[in-house]
Order: sequence, then C-alpha cells, then structure tokens
Amino acid sequence: MTEVKKTKILNYINVFRGLAILLIVAGHTMQLGAYGNLTQRISFEIFAGGTALFIFISGFLFQHLSGKYEFKNYMSKKWTNVIQPYLWTAIPGILFCFIYPVKYGNTLEGLTPYIQIPMLLSVGRIHNVPTWFIPMIVLFFLSSWLLLKLEKKNILYKCLPVMFFVTLCLPRPELGYNELAGLSYFDKWIVYIKYIFICYIHFFSMYVFGMFCSANKDIIDKFWNKRWLFIVLTLATAILNIYSGATYGISNGTVSKIFLTIVVLAYLKHYDEWILGHTRINKALDIIAKYSFGIFFIHWYVFFVYNLIFGLEKVIPVNGNIFFAFCLVLIRFLVVSLGSLVILYLTKTLLLKLNPNTNTRNFIGV
Repeated sequence: MTEVKKTKILNYINVFRGLAILLIVAGHTMQLGAYGNLTQRISFEIFAGGTALFIFISGFLFQHLSGKYEFKNYMSKKWTNVIQPYLWTAIPGILFCFIYPVKYGNTLEGLTPYIQIPMLLSVGRIHNVPTWFIPMIVLFFLSSWLLLKLEKKNILYKCLPVMFFVTLCLPRPELGYNELAGLSYFDKWIVYIKYIFICYIHFFSMYVFGMFCSANKDIIDKFWNKRWLFIVLTLATAILNIYSGATYGISNGTVSKIFLTIVVLAYLKHYDEWILGHTRINKALDIIAKYSFGIFFIHWYVFFVYNLIFGLEKVIPVNGNIFFAFCLVLIRFLVVSLGSLVILYLTKTLLLKLNPNTNTRNFIGV
C-alpha cells in the first residue's frame, strides 16, 4: 500500500488564516457610530467583511489538500473537525437564548426547546451569530466532488468571471429585526435558511477563487507585481461602499474584500521569508492561526458577556467623542480576542488532563 504524504500548509496561508479571524472578531467588536451614519459605515467597511477572506482561505486549503481527496473520508473528517465542535460550542449560545432571550436577540423565543434547538442549530446565526457560516460551508463540503470534477475537466476556473458577476448582482442580504418583524416562527426559520443559501451563492466565487490561487500559486507573484493597482481598487471600492448608504455599496462590501484578499495574499507571500525569519512574530501569528477556528466558535459569547458586564451596545455610540468611542471598541476587541484565546487554552488543557487521548479539536476546534 502506497503511503500518501501529508501535504504541508503554506506558512503565508497559515498567517493569512490568523489575520482573517482577527478581522472577523474586529468586525463584531469594533463597530461604532449610529447605524447608517458616516462613522458607522467607515467602521463597517474597515473592520467587517472578514468572512470573504475566510471563505477564500477555505477554498485555497481545500484545493491545496485535494491530492488525497475521497468524498466519504472527506465528509467524515468534516463531521469530526467542523460539525462536532460546532455542536459542542453551541451549548453556551443555546443557554443564552433561553436565559437572556431579549438581550441575546433570540428571534425564535416562545418555541418549546424540542423545536427551537434543532431550528437554532440548523441556521447558526441566532444562538451564535458568526456560525451561520457553518450551515453554508456544509454546502461547499457537499459540492466538493463537483468542484474537483469541474477542475479536472478544466471548466471550473473558466467560469470565475461569471461567478464574480453573480457575486456582484446577488449581494449578501440584510437580515435584521426589520426583515423578520411580523413573521411567524416558521417563516423566520425559512428566512434564515434562504439567507444561508443566498450567502452560499454570493460567496461561491470567493471559494473557487481560493481554489484557483492554490492551483496557480505563481499568479500570487503577479498580484504582487500589480499590487498598486489592486490597492487602488480596494480603496476605490471601499470609498464607494462608504458613501453609498446603509446597503454598504458594491455587493454589501464583498467586492472591496476581494481586492483586499489579493493585496494581503500578495504581501504575505512576498514577505514570507521575512516573517519566517522573525521567530517571535511568526510564532505569535501561528498560535492565532492554530486557534482561529476555536476563536471563531466562541468569541461571540465573550463579546456578549463583555457587553453584558459593562452595559455596552453591540455598536458603540460616538456621542461627540470619536476618540473615546474608538478606544472603547479597541479595548473590547483586545479583551474578546485574548479572552477567547485564554478560554480555549484552559479548556484544551483541562480536556487533556481529564483524558490525554482526547482530540480536543472535535470539541472546541483546537
């Protein structure tokens, strides 16, 4: 039997993964200003939208590791490494939904737990807001065999321009209380399910673009050569998003994050040797990357508890002092990020003490 060599994850992608999770945390913790005003739109544009980067990395890693792909084994690993930690880490969020239904924003409050819990888990977004990503990424898992088949037939990447056009024309939808007001519980659940499917279609281009960059890694050097063009495009689309109003511009901000992805990828690959040569910096970024999935799963809980303790809103009002408001959100970002890391480290240590053979990744994603 031929032994399949383990494919090593590239350092610049590993660093990118760590930076992407920090941007996701920042997107949730560093919002300031009244909803829809210029300050809030600027903070949204700068800090939100990390999902696009995370999806790009998911597509990149999928293609990078596809040499040993077998659908049944692939889905089995996704069950243990993605779905199981999602289910375990859902417990605090479900408890918050029952204990603090109004403050926590439980839009399914009133249903019996036997009905409510399966509905919460199927959409993610209610009990743990960032985990709407999990039902969506499952759709990519189920599509994996088709994506690789189209890649082998040299069809997949030829369709990228069409996919980007779909992303442009089908923005990630708004989903707040206004969109859910007056609906029955079942209709609310249907709206959440539709949201997941629309996001799947919306972000499809980013996933395939990640695969494309993985399959054609030399193109990243070409991105570096054209970096100033992509920087200008990033800034131009970001400015357009900021000044376009509450819908946040081109496809709800995803287009500017496409260009940002290209810029960050180009810089990380170009300076990969420099990062590797600075051991402390690389080690710190490596720790964040290794804990990234765990941070993704629990940071919303830390965020909620922090707001509950200090009586803060999700979006910090400026009230005439923008510097003070910025300091508040910056401190919150640091506390939530570091707090999540500490909680994950302590939980991992405890699980290993209880049973040294425990695969902690199956429980907390680390």
